[in-house]
Amino acid sequence: MTSPSPHPGSPAATRFPVVVVGAGPAGLTVGNILRAAGVDCLVLETESRAFIEQRPRAGVIEEWAVRGLEQRGLVAGLSARAERHSECEFRFDGHGHRFAYAELTGRHHWIYPQPLLVTDLVREYADVRGGEIRFGVRDVRLHDLDSDRPAVSYTDPDSGERQLVHCAFVAGCDGARGASRAALPGRTRISRHDYGIGWLALLAEAPPSADRVLFGMHADGFAGHMPRSPEMTRYYLQCPPGDDPDAWSEERVWDELQRRLGAADRPSLREGRLLEKRVLDMHNYVVEPMVSGRLFLAGDAAHLVAPIAAKGMNLALNDAFLLGDALVAHLTTGDSSGLDGYSDACLRRVWDYQEFSQWLSEIYHGTSCGDPYRAGTTLARLRRLFTSPAAAAAFAEQYLGTAGAY
Repeated sequence: MTSPSPHPGSPAATRFPVVVVGAGPAGLTVGNILRAAGVDCLVLETESRAFIEQRPRAGVIEEWAVRGLEQRGLVAGLSARAERHSECEFRFDGHGHRFAYAELTGRHHWIYPQPLLVTDLVREYADVRGGEIRFGVRDVRLHDLDSDRPAVSYTDPDSGERQLVHCAFVAGCDGARGASRAALPGRTRISRHDYGIGWLALLAEAPPSADRVLFGMHADGFAGHMPRSPEMTRYYLQCPPGDDPDAWSEERVWDELQRRLGAADRPSLREGRLLEKRVLDMHNYVVEPMVSGRLFLAGDAAHLVAPIAAKGMNLALNDAFLLGDALVAHLTTGDSSGLDGYSDACLRRVWDYQEFSQWLSEIYHGTSCGDPYRAGTTLARLRRLFTSPAAAAAFAEQYLGTAGAY
């Protein structure tokens, strides 16, 4: 919960128009938008710069999100290194089924691992645009959010002293376990959905086995293949929630991947050393509203979409575009319409992506649920994607994030 700020006369007190808590894609994008408009802000991050630039996360960026980054001068690294994907592939009934969504829509996906994007955004914010950022801060607390003089306090990692920062607004971009969520009032509604399944997330030092994302629907569980670079591939294997990653030896992992992603008309997977193994329990949540007084949530602090639909980083960027632009408009021209409508504008896309994630989960996991009826209807849905142009177009719109008006 929010608390009153420490004594305002503290010699350590400073002031910024905006304090951004969290240096992920959302927080850094907001910071860059503010700096480009000449608005001072302070970004606070509990981890080190090296850590956030290496932390493994998502890698799929939708075309509309790339355009948003481009409009704000934030695509230099992405333009040089990202891979453009125009199709994916579903593997079921022992065969591979290519789904060429670019042929249907004229739009693409971009593959650019989040650590690379974060590295670009940190460099642009701190080194190019001269933004203030503090890494490794501890015990971040938010104060007086319902007043017109909110504040953020934290412990400096070098001196060990408490620092107090007064501001006009706080952008809470520090995830579900950060100070921003802890400061929300008890009346805030948090909707959650648990899928009751786990995914074993794997990062393999192995070249991609195809130039596209592969989705394997198998009676023993889902498997996914996501290219990340010419040398690295992310894989997923459905497993029980809370499963022990150490129970999965490299031999067991590759046996399951080869079987669940196997297709009679496709070559075997290219294997390599596993660099990462962790189990993700599949769940979603949504915080409503995404605003509490002078605190505006963005990214995982406000919502989570399980990696089922590869939507998380895109939602974080959408929040950041809307919030950054709204803060600039208010602080430079006094136009508060963007801030007033921020939560509703974000939640339209958030709930649309939540619904698609739930629908896609049934496609991925229906064949392995143990219910012959659900398995049969799942296969019927899959076959429809390849026999009905209308079904294919509807799926492509949602997969690419172009469905609906936001």
